Order: sequence, then C-alpha cells, then structure tokens
Amino acid sequence: MLEKVSLAFSDIIRTVAGKASVTEKNVEEAVEQIKLALLDADVSVRVVRRFVNQTLQEANGEKVLRSVNPGQQFIKIVHDKMVALLGDTKQDLQLRGPDTASVILLYGLQGSGKTTSAGKLGLRLKKQGRKVLLVAADLVRPAAIEQLAILGQQLEIDVYREDGATDPVKVAKNGVNFGKKNLFDTIIIDTSGRMQVDEPLMKELQRLRDSVSPLESLLVVDAMTGQHAVEIATAFDQNLSLTGLILTKFDSDTRGGAALSLRSVTGKPIKFIGTGEKSTDLEVFHPERIAGRILGMGDVVSLVEKAQEVFDQDQAIKLQQKMATGNFTLEDYLDQFRQVRKMGSLEKLAEMIPGMKNAVESEQINEKGIKTEEAIILSMTKNERGNHLIIGPSRRKRIAHGSGTSVHAVNQLLKKFEKTRDSMRKMTKNKKYQAQVLQQMGMPG
Repeated sequence: MLEKVSLAFSDIIRTVAGKASVTEKNVEEAVEQIKLALLDADVSVRVVRRFVNQTLQEANGEKVLRSVNPGQQFIKIVHDKMVALLGDTKQDLQLRGPDTASVILLYGLQGSGKTTSAGKLGLRLKKQGRKVLLVAADLVRPAAIEQLAILGQQLEIDVYREDGATDPVKVAKNGVNFGKKNLFDTIIIDTSGRMQVDEPLMKELQRLRDSVSPLESLLVVDAMTGQHAVEIATAFDQNLSLTGLILTKFDSDTRGGAALSLRSVTGKPIKFIGTGEKSTDLEVFHPERIAGRILGMGDVVSLVEKAQEVFDQDQAIKLQQKMATGNFTLEDYLDQFRQVRKMGSLEKLAEMIPGMKNAVESEQINEKGIKTEEAIILSMTKNERGNHLIIGPSRRKRIAHGSGTSVHAVNQLLKKFEKTRDSMRKMTKNKKYQAQVLQQMGMPG
C-alpha cells in the first residue's frame, strides 16, 4: 500500500539522515523532492502547497540547522507534518450504550465497496460485543440485497430486508424500528448508490438520513480513484454532512493521493481502511502509524495487535521455551507458517517492521516459496518433523518426490530451518535485543 510515495519518501529521508550537518540548501532540496513525490502521488495541489510551506518554514529554523542531529530533527518534522496531514489522531465511531440503538448510515457510489464494508464493519462491531443488524436499503443495484443477505449469513449477522420494496426511505425507517423493537444496539444501513453523484441521489439520501437520524454518516470511497475520491467526498459532505470516511482498496493504492488529501480537503476523518478481501480486512485508521509506514519507519504496534489476534498466549509461552532450549522442531516451524499467514501477506507484514521493507527485496518476500516449504514439510513423517537430524539422503529423496520438488530444495529448507532455530535461540537469550523490541512497541522493558 502507498508503495510509490513510500519509496520516494524513504529515499529522501535516507539522504537527509546520512548528513552530518544540514544547510538551508539541503533542506530546500529535500522539500522540493517531497513536493514532487506528493504531486506524483496524485495529492491535491492545495494540500501539497500547504504541506511544503509548513515543512520548509519549520525545517529552516535554528531547531534543525543547529541541532545536535539535524537529519533526525528534519525527519521528525516531516513525520509530524505527515501525521497532521492524515488527521493527527485516530477517530473512533461515536456509539451509544447497549440500551440505546446506534444508527450508522453508509453512503457511496456503485463499485466503492459499500455493501462489503457494511459486512466488515458489522463483523468488527460484533466482535466488540455489540448486537448488530444490517439493513438492506440499496434498491438500485441489482443483487445488492442478496449480497448483503449472503454476507450476513456468512458472518452470522442478522439482516433486515423487504423483497419487492421500491422506497428505500421506508425500508430504512422500517429497518430501524425493527432493530429497536428487537433490542439491536447497532443498526448499519446499506444505502443506494449511483454511477456518479447526481441531484436525485442526494435528495433521496437526505430524506433517508432525516427519517432515521443516524449517529454516524460514513462515506465509503475507493482509494484507487485518487483525487476523484476527494471530489466525491466533498460533494457528499456538502449535501449530507458526513461524520467520517471508510477508504476501501487501501492495500492496492500504490500512489496515496486519496489518503493524503481527504482529511485536509474535506475536514472529515478517515475512520477505517479496507486492506483486503477477507471479512476481517477492515482496520481502524491510525494517522501516526500510516505516516510511519510511508516514511519507512514501520508500524510495530499494528503488527503486535495482529499477532495478538492470531497467537494464543499459552502457545506463545510454550513456543518461547522451545526456542530457548533449542527444541524448536519442523512441526513448530510449519505451525508458525500457518499462524503468520492468518495475519496477512508477508509483504504487508514487512511494511510494519522498521527498515524491513527497504532492506528486503520484493522477490525475497516470496509467498510461493512459503507454500513450497510447507509442501516439503507435509511430505515428511511425524518422526522426521520432530527430529530433522534423522533425515538422511534416502529420506530427502523420498520427501522431494512426495512434495514435487527437488533434493536441492529439501536441503535448502533444512539449512534454513537450522539457521532460523539458532537465531531464535540466541534472540530469546538476548535481553538487550528484547528490550529494544519492547521499547519500539511502546512497552516497558
């Protein structure tokens, strides 16, 4: 995500950070490169001008030019300005307590991912202990009602629908009344979209909004549309007074124009980002974390949160003991493959580790290679996975044949496993390294 702008910023930051002293000329050159990078990322010209002027003004002050570490000071200024550009701090949904229903309206053009986002948001709130009802009020797009019904069934979330209905305002109002009567505390309404913003759509949505009095009015926009997403958000906000935005296809957005422009232009916070096709791929938007990813600083906090969702604490303690004593086996190695895969693609995870994205070439982040290694391990017997030392030449030949690979591939895996096991054992005994990792996570050592 945001690969293009992230790569450009990482290069700029690396150049400035490497200087023992920084002059006004150095700063101006770096800021000029930042300006070009933002414009190339399809960021609003007005936003770029404001970002550049503020950065230049602060970076040319004595605080940077005469500081002990001017390069790092400059990086901090760029990071802080980037965070401000993205919205300063995360904005939570405004939800009432369990005794009063909270109505959330989702707006969006056709193809923005509105119906899918309704399901993702519903699942997220359900996991937080809320009783969620999805209301199918998109009567324009063919199969929209059926799509929401299928999502609800898959996610075990109730869906209110009126087959054959023609008035979305009436459906939305009836859905809210049904939700309140049946003690749902969260009601998410999927509204009608169009191929483009038009007056009839806005008037219909205004009537719908007034009939249900939503607590949150969220616009779902496609990050891939860049500046067009900003124009759409502006039009919807002028007509419907949005409370926030959901930015979909964020994982596919290599340029970053929408993410970097929306808050500044509309004044509305990005509350969630869609990061994949799975129902769990909806994340809270943290400006400071995204700024860190853009500048190549990683996002360790998000990585830890993902790990906490996937890894069982008791299993983690047992695994740490195995790593420390050198009893880590190929069976454990295979289990870690599967656990990590639940957290997302390796490329996404690499973005969250400070310096990893730049240090590792994209071809080295090889999802296909992981599957090959998994096939090799699955071709081993239980005893072989428990003790790799018994895997001699004849066994290696059998394993290669069974996994559809080569003896060379089996040898490579075993060498890699032994190296990984040794590194893990050293890491578990290195208290200084562990303290550094905890500090990066914002936790006490």
